[in-house]
Amino acid sequence: MKAITATQNKTAAQMIMALFIMAVLFFAAGGKASAAGGLQMSTGYPGMTVNAGDDLSFSLDFSNTTGAGMAASLETVSLPEGWKGYFTGNGSEVSQVYVKSGDNAGAATYSLSIPDEAASGDYEVVLRAFAGAETSDTLTLRLKVAAEEIGSSSFESQYPEQEGASGASFSFEASLVNNSASQQNYSFSSNAPAGWTVSFTPSGESSPVNSITVEPRQSQAITIGVTPSVDAQAGDYTISCSAVSAGETLKTDLKATVTGNYSLDVSTPSGRLSTEAYPNKQKEITLKLTNNGNTDLKNVNLTATTPDGWSMSFSQPAVEVIEAGASVEVTARLTPAKDALSGDYVVTVKAAGSETSDTAEFRISVKTETVWGIVGVLLIVCVFAGLGWVFHKYGRR
Repeated sequence: MKAITATQNKTAAQMIMALFIMAVLFFAAGGKASAAGGLQMSTGYPGMTVNAGDDLSFSLDFSNTTGAGMAASLETVSLPEGWKGYFTGNGSEVSQVYVKSGDNAGAATYSLSIPDEAASGDYEVVLRAFAGAETSDTLTLRLKVAAEEIGSSSFESQYPEQEGASGASFSFEASLVNNSASQQNYSFSSNAPAGWTVSFTPSGESSPVNSITVEPRQSQAITIGVTPSVDAQAGDYTISCSAVSAGETLKTDLKATVTGNYSLDVSTPSGRLSTEAYPNKQKEITLKLTNNGNTDLKNVNLTATTPDGWSMSFSQPAVEVIEAGASVEVTARLTPAKDALSGDYVVTVKAAGSETSDTAEFRISVKTETVWGIVGVLLIVCVFAGLGWVFHKYGRR
């Protein structure tokens, strides 16, 4: 029995020793933090695909299994040439972080800037946290810089077609995108028709500019103002706008549709809207119809409103066409009523087409004929002459 007991004790001791060795090996290989004195540093996404010129932030988590809080120093062990990285905490750059016992989520942040000229490929950034020679951990960030896209910069308007009357201004909202790896200075130009004006105003600004600088992989909103010339005819106009830098030329085509501007004026060649007339006698008045718009006026009809018993006719009751900017003269024949009394009267003339119209009020002063006045005077003269003869002949008797 004693031999059996000794054997059992020896076996138990061997088992205990084996378990101890296994525990040591487990902690040595099972997690870097525990093996390095109980400190571990990690991040949620240590491997990422990025672009040259990107600014990245990695939230750092810490695990402390030592049973007591510690102040861990932070350092960048290795960083690709030209890259910039630093640790931050609570908005400020830091070199240490306090790690309490247990898990510490997001206790610090690592900010990383990739240079614009970084070539595509695989890169590593190695970080270290340590609180003494025996308590430390490293974290490797594996980053893949994607290849640069070629020819992806643009200058475009979401709504490149607009419509408006002559003299009205057009406003196009455009976006200038620099997808290159370097800063670009763009100069603006356009091929607008003669007399038209085109301006380029950055979003948020009040004054137009001739050029603008756009950072790599950034965009800039631009308002393109287009004002047609005062004599622009109705029709469609294409304005090609360009943004030119040292390395590329970006273009966007805008379409401005100028609609007809209709305006008609009724007057006389002298501009005078008053005249004299006599009862039951025709009076001719020369009318001047002027097209002040930018579009021909067709089938312009003339009508008149006169006092009762009056009449008015026109040499051309309907004018087939009045070209833009031109005038046409028409003779109006006015006849007052035969019993019209002396005084002032109003006659309204209206010219109307399908798009526009205008009216003019004429003041007509009616005068009575002087023949009966002359006859009356002659009768009075005859009466006085007769009386004189009678007194001369019979006055002596």
